[in-house]
Amino acid sequence: MVVDMELQEAKDYVLQLMKDKDKIESDLKDLKEILDSNHVGMDDQLVDSEGYPRTDIDVYQVRHTRHKIICLRNDHKALMRKIEEGLHKVHRLAGNQVESYSTPSTSYIQECASTEPFLRVNLVSAGSPAEMAGIQVEDLIIEFGSIDCRNFRSLKDIGTLVQNSRYKTINVKIKRGSNIIVLALIPRPWVGNGLLGCNVIPIETVER
Repeated sequence: MVVDMELQEAKDYVLQLMKDKDKIESDLKDLKEILDSNHVGMDDQLVDSEGYPRTDIDVYQVRHTRHKIICLRNDHKALMRKIEEGLHKVHRLAGNQVESYSTPSTSYIQECASTEPFLRVNLVSAGSPAEMAGIQVEDLIIEFGSIDCRNFRSLKDIGTLVQNSRYKTINVKIKRGSNIIVLALIPRPWVGNGLLGCNVIPIETVER
C-alpha cells in the first residue's frame, strides 16, 4: 500500500533524525567535559579582576568550546523541531491506517481515551533535557512513554520509567493550548538535579 510505504519512509526519516540528535548530544557531553576540566561553565568570567586573561584555565580552548556548544545547541533545537514534525506525520499516517481498520465508534473511544491529560508540567529548568526536548511549563501530558490516564497510578510510575529509560527516547504526547504535540525526551544526567530537569503534578479529575 502507498500509505504503508509513506509511513515507513516517515519512520525511517525520524529514526535518522534521532541518530543525528544522539550524535549532537554526545558531542555536547564531550564539550561539557572540556569545560568541566577547566572548572568553568558557559557564563564564568575568562579574565581576572584586573582584566587580564585567567592563567588557571586554557582561555582559547574554553572560548572555542563555548562557541561550539552554542552552535550545537542551536542545531539541536532545529533538529528537535524536525523530529516533532516528523513524529506528527508518523502519527497522522498511522492514524489513517487505524481508521481504515476500525469502526467509527472504536476510533472515537480510542481518541477520547488517548487525549485525556493526567499530568501538568509546573517547572522546567533551563538547559535541562526537558527544555531541550521542547517541554514547557503548563504543558498537559497525555502520554508519557507507555503511561497514560488509563494505567497511571502515581508519580512513582513516572520515576521508574525515567530511571529505566536513561539515554533512551521517551515519546511524550502533550496538550498545549488547543494543540496536541509529540516530543522526544531523553532522560540523562545533566548539570542540575535528576534526569529530566522538570517537575510534573497529577491533574485532578475536576481540572481535566
